[in-house]
Order: sequence, then structure tokens, then C-alpha cells
Amino acid sequence: MRLLLLSNSTNFGAAYLAHAAEAITTHFAGIRRILFVPFALHDQEAYHAKARARFLEFGIEVDRLAEGPGATQAVERAAGIFVGGGNTFRVLDRLQRSGVVELLRNRVETGMPYLGASAGTVIAAPTIRTTNDMPIVEPRTLTALGLVPFQINCHYLDPDPGSQHMGETRETRLREFLEENDVTVVGLREGGMIEVGASGAVTLRGSAGARIFRRSSEPMEIAPGTRLDSLMPRVGE
Repeated sequence: MRLLLLSNSTNFGAAYLAHAAEAITTHFAGIRRILFVPFALHDQEAYHAKARARFLEFGIEVDRLAEGPGATQAVERAAGIFVGGGNTFRVLDRLQRSGVVELLRNRVETGMPYLGASAGTVIAAPTIRTTNDMPIVEPRTLTALGLVPFQINCHYLDPDPGSQHMGETRETRLREFLEENDVTVVGLREGGMIEVGASGAVTLRGSAGARIFRRSSEPMEIAPGTRLDSLMPRVGE
């Protein structure tokens, strides 16, 4: 598989996808047209226009995946795919309703490059149980694409020692998740991205680190450039 999983699509003070421009152009090298999944936002046409304008600067044309009976054919024809950010429950629900979850998984597992940002990254995990979003719609199941065997929490925020907020921190919520689920979680800070290469190598890229959460262990800090191959199963396992 070839995956590029961004925590976010826009860094503070920067243009849309600017922080990941080099990684994206490398990821889609040799591909001149990709399919964009705008399901995570309500105004899908405007979202497609935004993505198309940005990718034209990369020399890549962007087609929009539309809900309905034509979705299957569009995914079958795609040379590469980008699932944009927004509400994770909504994007998974729309993919399920369009009947393309299994097909999309199969296409990526057999080599089609996949780019995700925020919600598009979360759905690459086994489930969407570690998203930050409200369930504004109810998908048939929380089971997602399962392209990677670990859970992902995008936009991961460290506790602010100066804050007077008395609610749960992101770390608290992920520890609660691990009380009920024995699966590794990657807390991916904004500016960070996970790259899975065709060789199976997994690397943390970008400008920000991440935290690895496991049941019965203290969180482990990892820096950009760190190999994360141990998070992926070996062939045959």
C-alpha cells in the first residue's frame, strides 16, 4: 500500500495543504488525475472546488466522487484518491451509503495511492472510535477502512498546564478508550503525517511529533523521521 495520512489539511498561518505540498507531489508522482472524496463537509461542490484549485498547482487534476450509483465506477477508475477532512461520522456514513467501502479498501490494498487529511486519515484506521468529532449522523457501523491496524487521533493536543479548563484532556479520553479496547493509538499532532510506503515502511513525517498510546503503558513520544514499522504486521502474520 501507499498511504499518506495527514493530521490536518491546514497549518496555522499557512495555505491549504501547504505544509504537505512536497510530500503530496511525491506521493502522487506520475499521476495526473485523482479522485477527491468531499463527503466530510456539507457543501461538497465548494469543497471540491477548493481541492481542485490547490491540486492544479501541483499539476494534478481532481475529479469529485459524487454520492449515488456512479460512485463504484468512479472508484474503480481512479488512479489515486484523496479523502478530505471534516466530520468523520459523515464521511464514513456517506461512503457506506454509496456502497464503496469494500471497493475503496481493495483498491488501496492493491496499490492505489491514498491521501487522507483529518477525517480522511481517521477512516484509514480499523474504526473511527478515536475521532474528535460529534456523531452528527449515525453510520451503520463505526468500522472503517482498516488500512492500518492502529487507531489514529488527529489534531492531538497536549494538556495545557496553564489552562483552567476542568474537562477531560485528549490524553484522558484516549486512556479511557484503551480501558475498553486493546489496540495501539497514534496521537498525531497538527503538522504531522504518517507515510506508509509500497515496501511496507511506516514513517512519521512532517514538522510535529506524535504520541503512541498502548494499554498498560505510559504514552511514548516519537519525533518526525521515526520509523514505525512495528505498528504494521509483517507479511504472513
